[in-house]
Amino acid sequence: MTEKTYDVIVVGGGNAALCSALSAREQGASVLLLERAPFEERGGNSVYTDGKMRTVYHGAEDVIALAPDLTPEEIANSDFGTYSADDFFDDMARITQNRTDPDLCEILVRNSYDSLRWLKQNGVRFMPNFGRQAYKVDGRFKFWGGAPIVTWGGGPGLVEALYKTAEKRGVEILYDAWVRDLVHSDAGVSGVVATLAGVTQTLSARAVVLACGGFEANTEWRTRYLGSGWDLAKVRGTKYNTGDGLAMALRIGAQPYGHWSGCHATGWERYATDFGDQAVTAMFQRHSYTFGIVVNADGQRFMDEGADVRSYTYAKYGRRVLEQPGQYAWQIYDSKVLHLLLDEYRTKYVTKVRADTLEELVAKMEDVNAGACLKTIREYNAAVKQDVPFDPNVKDGKCTVGLPLPKSNWALTLDTPPFEAYAITCGITFTFGGLRVNTEAQVMDTSHRPIPGLFAAGEMVGGIFYFNYPGASGLTSGTVFGRLSGRSAAAYANASEAAA
Repeated sequence: MTEKTYDVIVVGGGNAALCSALSAREQGASVLLLERAPFEERGGNSVYTDGKMRTVYHGAEDVIALAPDLTPEEIANSDFGTYSADDFFDDMARITQNRTDPDLCEILVRNSYDSLRWLKQNGVRFMPNFGRQAYKVDGRFKFWGGAPIVTWGGGPGLVEALYKTAEKRGVEILYDAWVRDLVHSDAGVSGVVATLAGVTQTLSARAVVLACGGFEANTEWRTRYLGSGWDLAKVRGTKYNTGDGLAMALRIGAQPYGHWSGCHATGWERYATDFGDQAVTAMFQRHSYTFGIVVNADGQRFMDEGADVRSYTYAKYGRRVLEQPGQYAWQIYDSKVLHLLLDEYRTKYVTKVRADTLEELVAKMEDVNAGACLKTIREYNAAVKQDVPFDPNVKDGKCTVGLPLPKSNWALTLDTPPFEAYAITCGITFTFGGLRVNTEAQVMDTSHRPIPGLFAAGEMVGGIFYFNYPGASGLTSGTVFGRLSGRSAAAYANASEAAA
């Protein structure tokens, strides 16, 4: 490396980091992006997502503007609905138990749609999320859950498009670049210490953006902050998100903020790989639980599978699975809903049993009290309200009556063979605790003052999500705050250079 001083160094290699780099570059800044992973594993957690993004939109016109390749037939057969800013605010407040930071939430919601349009201008292609956020009823797709749009090619497609544009726009990118520390003085942050090709060196910059993820891949930190048992969780995404960016920021006095004992965690294939594997990770998801029941090793239900649509519950139910004996559970379905199960249930990467009778099914379910499980199923079946129609697109009110633990919606009796059951454990996606930033994405210190030259984006921004997460908000947040941090860092660098 030369002794060059960059305007902005971005630490990280996923969606938030790339958006930050592109945004800074738009302002004319010279930008170096440092990705800890090798080229083949670049992209952070973003590459392991399905590319779904939550956004404010006001009808079909807004969706079509993002996905202009839609055919007239697809448009005619789709009810996209709407999702207002008030809807987004209400979901954020409800899901986070009114703890989301109001200023940061305002930035997220108000900039969501414009940021997706900006992604499109930067080479990202979108399509409606048919099948995963819309079920076909009477020949027409009805979208639900506030997230109608997904990137072409999912997370890998998003990452590939952003890297291609970053290279085209002149962002310098280094892989296998492990940033170990910040260069810091009374004047603020002026660079990073990084190990490149086995050599540790100092890289200078007028501003640094930390966008290198949370600590979900750090077993020791998970146990320290999330609590007992979290060392046993599977990691859904990259193995490189070990909290390095958080640690180096905290060392210079950055203020920790948000829900440090909280995380996004879901039901996950019981025998999945310990960390994300781009070839197979997408096949480990088990998110169709709303249409069946979930039992633990004792054969007991332990959560309301129909409390809300999947987008508003899946990110908190992984914790519930981890709390069960042995840290596993089984999802049970009958043939009435098998066609509604997501595609990953039909791959070879599943721990699955199938039977023509319930007695045979529970006997095949490994490590489960078969007698107690059969009793649970029979009690559940007897409690299902039969005079309410089933509708997979809305909270249909088809519930159980009289059970200590209800199923509030989509309660169908398990009575039609063949029956199927799938073994799951907990998969952690990302951690909620991060750094406090101001409305310019500048990191604040523990005295509530901005740290000169230091900005943050993505999972590193604390205070947005608590307890749970409205599905598809993560990529949107990464885009919004990535774009903001890059713009702010470039403005700071420009002002610093002018003052020199």
